[in-house]
Amino acid sequence: LHFKVPVGTLVKEDGEVVADLTQHGEEYVAAYGGAGGKGNRFFLSNENRAPTLFTPGEPGQERVLHLELKTTAHAGLVGFPNAGKSSLLRAVSRARPAVAPYPFTTLNPHVGIVHYQDFEQISVADIPGLIKGAHQNRGLGMAFLRHIERCRFLLYVVDLSVSQPWIQLQDLKYELEQYKKGLSERPCVVIGNKIDLAQSKINLPLLKEHIDDRVIALSALTGDNLEELFVHLRELYDAYVKTEQSQGQSPMKW
Repeated sequence: LHFKVPVGTLVKEDGEVVADLTQHGEEYVAAYGGAGGKGNRFFLSNENRAPTLFTPGEPGQERVLHLELKTTAHAGLVGFPNAGKSSLLRAVSRARPAVAPYPFTTLNPHVGIVHYQDFEQISVADIPGLIKGAHQNRGLGMAFLRHIERCRFLLYVVDLSVSQPWIQLQDLKYELEQYKKGLSERPCVVIGNKIDLAQSKINLPLLKEHIDDRVIALSALTGDNLEELFVHLRELYDAYVKTEQSQGQSPMKW
């Protein structure tokens, strides 16, 4: 029997990873069938033209395996609920995650593909919104955080219209670092969303003063300044490809 699973599926046995299916077409033999028995044709002879004898087959292998999905994508949209991650993914790709004015609209990751004129494709994952204490599994934190591990670089989405938006970035990086050391240090860009709102224009220079990361201010709703995001997203991708090739590894392609 063959069972198809999504790319990024981990196969675990007794808590240990026995297979990590990160490439299209990869296979893992979960259990072997038992050796077949000898049918009645094996006992056919000139003396016994219609044998009724047979030998039973051996039982197949039995294993209890746990399958865990970690979404695989080049870039991960990381932010708190209602920061505009799903709207941004809809704006830059053909993915259509649900968008609504209440928290936790997205309960499962969605992956969209950003297409470039040279036919290069960059995958972007909309990670469900995190909350403070996510590394302690608050608000299904572990279920959401594990998908970020697969992302090669991160797009932090902060709501520019709220008071002190730089606090969002600090809290997000803290949750990532508590979940897995070094996760918050991956290549990134900070996306200040909702620049179409008046308060956002006031908060933008304050955000840039408080953080060292590059900030791209845009509006996922109106499409303002999406071009800058496309350019920098490609820069992050090209840097990732160059690093992988320099280490003798094959970059992930879509």
